[in-house]
Amino acid sequence: MTSPTTASTKYVTVQKENGIAEIHFSINKSNTYDLDFYRELNDAIDDIRFDHEIKVVILVSDTPKFFSAGANVDFLKSTDPHTKTQFCLFCNETLDKIARSPQIYIACLEGHTVGGGLELAMGCDLRFMGDEAGKIGLPEVTLGVLAGTGGTQRLSRLVGYSKALDMNIMGQLLTPKEALDAGLINRVFPQSQVREKTRQYAEKIVNSATYAVSNIKLSIMNGKEMPLNVAIRYEGELQNLLFRSEDAKEGLSAFQEKRKPQWKGV
Repeated sequence: MTSPTTASTKYVTVQKENGIAEIHFSINKSNTYDLDFYRELNDAIDDIRFDHEIKVVILVSDTPKFFSAGANVDFLKSTDPHTKTQFCLFCNETLDKIARSPQIYIACLEGHTVGGGLELAMGCDLRFMGDEAGKIGLPEVTLGVLAGTGGTQRLSRLVGYSKALDMNIMGQLLTPKEALDAGLINRVFPQSQVREKTRQYAEKIVNSATYAVSNIKLSIMNGKEMPLNVAIRYEGELQNLLFRSEDAKEGLSAFQEKRKPQWKGV
């Protein structure tokens, strides 16, 4: 057991305890964000990436009824095209750090998750949503733009080309059940239990073979960008690393001895 630690900035609070980091954020009544928020989020991700004790990260909004409604329209309208473009680039670079990090990131969705809010959630590895959380989708087309912080790309990789095209060009918003059926989210929990169930899921990971879990994530995340024959070789190299690990030796011994493994994470 580790002692809990908490670090706060203007919009973001990071709580660490027992191998789990929770990134809490609250910006305004709908959690519409600007560059300042993403800078704080980026700093939090950087800090967590270098913390070898953290195995799972949960993103959670402390604003009632909203995970996030995306980028602040007033901020976008007040900036020039170059600044808007660089802002989107910075957001994408921040989300890409999540994909390349060994920790498992889970978006805990207790409220409306639209526009850039969904793009933030899609940047995570998993998405859990309350059954009364509200709507989820990408309505950017109604503003005459596209979902420019990974919305067109990550959505198509999650739900397929045709469904992603339909959702983007129609600005379609889904219910939690529809999002689950489409493959956009991984779990739907009773609204009052979303945080508790998400935390329980995270604890199961922390108490598992975390070195294998990290390599499974990296194998899937990086491999999807490779030709199949190259990805299979990459998978094999990661497996070779795991075969040499203490956890693999322990896992095989525990199986033979019919006992519970004592994982070390190495």
